[in-house]
Amino acid sequence: MSSLKLKIPSILLLIFFCCLIYKPVSAQNLPQDLSTVHVSDLSDNQIRQLMQQANTAGLSDAQLLQTAQNRGLPSSEAQQLQTRINNIRKKEGYTPDSTNNLRGSDTSRSRRTLNYRVDTDSIARQRKKDDFFSKLLPKVYGADIFKNTNLSFAPNLKLATPVNYIVGPEDQLNINVYGNSLVNWKLDVSPEGNINIPGVGLLNVAGKTIEQATLAIKSRLASSNYSVGRGTTVQVSLGNIRSIKVILIGEVTKPGSYTLPSLATVFNALYAAGGPNYNGSLRQIEIIRNNRIIRRLDVYDFLLKGDQKDNIGLQDQDIIRVPTYRTRVELAGEVKIPALFEVLPGETLQDVIRFAGGFSDQAYTARVKVLQINDQQRKITDVFESDYKNYVPLRGDKYIVEPILERFENRVVIKGSVFRPGEYELEKGLTLSRLIEKAAGLKEDAFTGRGSITRLKPDNSKELISFDVRGIMGKTTADIPLQREDSVHISSIFDLRDKYKVTIKGEIRKAGDFTYADSMKVADLIIKAGGFSEGASAKRIEVSRRVFDSDPSVKNSSVAQVYSVNIDPNLKAGDLNFTLKPFDIVSVYSLPGYETQKTIKVEGEVIYPGYYTIQKKNEKISDVIKRAGGVTASADVEGGSLKRDNSAVLGVDKTKIDTAALKRERADRLMRLQRTFRDSTKTDTTQLRNNYVGINLKRILDKPGSTNDLILENGDVIRVPKQQQIVRVNGEVLYPSAVVYEKSKSFKDYVLNAGGFSPRALRGGAYVVYPNGTVKGTRKFLFFNNHPPVKPGSEIYVPQKPVSKGNTLQDILGLTSGLVSLIILFITVKKL
Repeated sequence: MSSLKLKIPSILLLIFFCCLIYKPVSAQNLPQDLSTVHVSDLSDNQIRQLMQQANTAGLSDAQLLQTAQNRGLPSSEAQQLQTRINNIRKKEGYTPDSTNNLRGSDTSRSRRTLNYRVDTDSIARQRKKDDFFSKLLPKVYGADIFKNTNLSFAPNLKLATPVNYIVGPEDQLNINVYGNSLVNWKLDVSPEGNINIPGVGLLNVAGKTIEQATLAIKSRLASSNYSVGRGTTVQVSLGNIRSIKVILIGEVTKPGSYTLPSLATVFNALYAAGGPNYNGSLRQIEIIRNNRIIRRLDVYDFLLKGDQKDNIGLQDQDIIRVPTYRTRVELAGEVKIPALFEVLPGETLQDVIRFAGGFSDQAYTARVKVLQINDQQRKITDVFESDYKNYVPLRGDKYIVEPILERFENRVVIKGSVFRPGEYELEKGLTLSRLIEKAAGLKEDAFTGRGSITRLKPDNSKELISFDVRGIMGKTTADIPLQREDSVHISSIFDLRDKYKVTIKGEIRKAGDFTYADSMKVADLIIKAGGFSEGASAKRIEVSRRVFDSDPSVKNSSVAQVYSVNIDPNLKAGDLNFTLKPFDIVSVYSLPGYETQKTIKVEGEVIYPGYYTIQKKNEKISDVIKRAGGVTASADVEGGSLKRDNSAVLGVDKTKIDTAALKRERADRLMRLQRTFRDSTKTDTTQLRNNYVGINLKRILDKPGSTNDLILENGDVIRVPKQQQIVRVNGEVLYPSAVVYEKSKSFKDYVLNAGGFSPRALRGGAYVVYPNGTVKGTRKFLFFNNHPPVKPGSEIYVPQKPVSKGNTLQDILGLTSGLVSLIILFITVKKL
């Protein structure tokens, strides 16, 4: 553990955070002491990973920092970590969503708990966890080769038997004899190393190669009257192969004894054991046979060159020992494979760079920064390119390859109204006019009165240099030599003013704002707006124009110029009508006398219910009832109702109103009504009949044309119900219900039929909603409530008493003080 802290302190915080999220990981890889962590050593990518992991685990910044401090992270480092997190979040707009991710994290943890079992699936899941950690830690180069599920190094048992394969007990030999003699045997090798050939006898093959065993079998068969070589052929192949026991010790992930196929190699065994652990060497793996080291395996040979010369075949009871690494260094920054590399004696920094695949395209290759460890502290050393092949890596070295500088030594920039804006090379003697020519010249809309150059001063502060664009291009003004990082900007005339537009409203198909163009006529604008709508008038089109000379000292000074324009109804070309100017507003009106059809609906108990078109402006209810054939015999004429849209109530043509504004008005009104009746959850929808107009249909039909006979509006709905037989009682009664109507019953009788008033009932506020939409409330005379009459189909509603706040101590004291003051005043006046 101490070795790990010395070598990679810059990533201890990442490892600590992984400990918070993934507790099942081995404790030997998760340091608990964060006192040596330096947040400045962490890259922005590592900070982003911390933020993403915190988001996944549902941890806030405060929780993360507090836990880190509990583990020994200095408060100054915790503050620096918070600052870097805030900077990244501000720069990239990173917004955590801890609730959802915490839920997902809990789910995944519970899923892992439910599915846990000791089998190959759990091993694969553990390897996936290891892969996850390898993304957060500086990976050990080559360690993941034995954790890759797509690279198992399993021997191919379907290949031809190698001629150097050593036969041993539990192997199976397939002997095929054909020609003058035909026979096929599958013979198992006994523990003593013998095979029993039928009719021939025992033959010892243990310890022989497959080639040697074949010669021995042929020889024995030839001596047993088989004419081998004289018309009879013998083939020997390997059938089922035996298993061997191999022991893996030292710094491996899962040390122990493993049963492998006899064709297995060292890589097969290492893969089965999970490969070397964090402290294990990848370059000095020992293969021990018969108590002596017969080979040392360097995995880097395979990784860098594909060389498997030391990946030898194993034999029973072989031992593979993985020692600890001797020297390991870290190469970070602008290299192709940043990682931890193991270094052998005689290798140099040049070799480490080669292990990493070389420098990246953005690397500063002239110098490598080295963070070294001496007896008590760290130190920084610079190694220059000429010394890469001479520098010998030391224990715990960290090499940092920095990127090239984000600056140009010969760049100038031109922006704005030129044909090819962008970055250009600062040639020797480059001037402003030459740069504009390289940018393909000025656009037609370029503002030639003034341009600007933003220039860096020697202290890197900026100064602005203005120039006359027309003078520079016409060579009437002295040209300006350019310097490194000069940024030239030439504005467009359209950038220096409001965008010109014109507006059209009224009886056209697409009202709105349109881009202004010089010499635009009213007819041109109408065509852009899709033409006239049905019923639009081409005469008396009004154009309003901005004024710039209004006198603020005069009350009736003009605030707009208004023109009346007549144009050709067919919008023919060549019509020399009014020419528009920027920001004009055009209003198109409808033809006088133009009317769209207006319909109403008559439903219920009439002879011909349905939709009817209004024929005259003063057509009334009685006229339409007559057109509908009159009412039926079962009609409840007194309960007839009229439903009218809000726009008609306001006297506005429905086709000419702002429907969006009307919807907002209706929504606001509904909210107010819901607040008014918020305690009336048991009421019928008749309480919200704000669109019903109370009418007396019986009186209208008796006296057509009277003041009660209303003029109809578009969208009206006249409903004539059947004769009703019930009365609904709702609100603050004990049992809201529908009661059969009886002429002899009073208001109170119907309430009693619904159980009577509840304790919270406001009796004086009860009211009746009649079928025709009218409402009558309770009147009060002295101490008595005079309730309205009840008709068939009516609804009685009893509201709730207001909630009493009660008298506080302050209210009681105030009332008492007031009474005492009145008594004193009365006594004083009486004495006078």
